Amino acid sequence: MPLPPESFAVAALIVAGAFVVFGLTGFGSTIIAVPLLAHFLPLKFVIPMFVLLDFGAALRSGLKFHATMDKRELKAIVPCMLAGVAAGVFLLVNLPADWLALALGVFVVGYGALAASGREPDLRLAQWWAIPVSLVGGVMSALFGASGPLFVIYLTARGLDLAVVRATMAVVFLITTSSRIAMFAVAGLFSQENVLTSAALFALPMLAGVWLGHHIELAMPRRRLMQLIGALLVLSGASLAINVLAKP
Repeated sequence: MPLPPESFAVAALIVAGAFVVFGLTGFGSTIIAVPLLAHFLPLKFVIPMFVLLDFGAALRSGLKFHATMDKRELKAIVPCMLAGVAAGVFLLVNLPADWLALALGVFVVGYGALAASGREPDLRLAQWWAIPVSLVGGVMSALFGASGPLFVIYLTARGLDLAVVRATMAVVFLITTSSRIAMFAVAGLFSQENVLTSAALFALPMLAGVWLGHHIELAMPRRRLMQLIGALLVLSGASLAINVLAKP
């Protein structure tokens, strides 16, 4: 593990907190954790390491909620999403690390501001929107592991109820993480020293966070929770972008 003990303890708390949110909402672990972990570790190290944690959480949730998924929506989403993942892996391997970190910071600030505003898009989309949404979502998933909000907006705009959205998202998340793992392996991203070891060390806080998220009873409405998460994302994304821009 390329971290001193005190930094590892902070990183473990970040991982656990991110997966508490995942357990509560069904997405959001990566968009919360990766910008913060990028302060400790290189982004091209964090993303392949974290996808292994995401896969463990996705497998658990996908098996739990798969019975109520919308198979018709999945058939529309998956092919273009996989094409987007392939394009995103190419960009991840070839773009400079600072460009990726800056883009991630800006993206997280934008999504955090939308979530903090409390406004929920009131849309109704035809199924052909699955093509552009899935392509962009696949690219974002490979680059940042942060396609969850986009797919939630699309599925909600298709008129699905919350339980079906959650179940379908669990399967989408499982497919994106497994495809990213396969493509990251082909691209050699797992050959970096300590990537697999780091994922194994963070597996315990990941499992603890998912368990707590599934069992915790919130004293606040879901909308207020998303506003709080959004405010935190604005701060974490801005700190990452400022850190990149401040480099000589």
